[in-house]
Amino acid sequence: MARLRSFAFVIGILVVAGVAVYVTNPAAIPGTTDEYNRTSLTVVDAETNESLATVDARVADTYAKRYTGLSNTESLGEDEGMWFVHDETGTYAYVMRDMAFPIDIVFVAENGTITTIHHAELDPEGTSESDLTRYRGEGRYVLELPYKYTVDNGIEVGDRIVTE
Repeated sequence: MARLRSFAFVIGILVVAGVAVYVTNPAAIPGTTDEYNRTSLTVVDAETNESLATVDARVADTYAKRYTGLSNTESLGEDEGMWFVHDETGTYAYVMRDMAFPIDIVFVAENGTITTIHHAELDPEGTSESDLTRYRGEGRYVLELPYKYTVDNGIEVGDRIVTE
């Protein structure tokens, strides 16, 4: 009976440790961020309805993929990005966790309207998780793009993202 209790105790500790790892870093669990679907996004000017840019984006539609984001990416191609899909509209904060390059962070409402654009610089080395700069915005989606992509393509708050 004592062996059974010891075994159950060890199993309980392993389960708690696994949950703690997932909550603090879901990408540490094998298979949680391996495969990203892709989508094509077109940015449309709010006033003229003209296409401003088309982006090939990886889709981050799970907690683990949103948490990891572009952290495991060395760079983005010219018209490449990451499309974060949240379950509902809300106010979200994005950070540059383990990032190797600066990016634009674009918050997008459920109807596709761009609500906020940030030009996110890299946080200084040695910054603790709690000290990372938080880029806040409201929406259901977030599009991360190469740094100053929005400036180079004339993308502004109020423009729209159309998914294919």
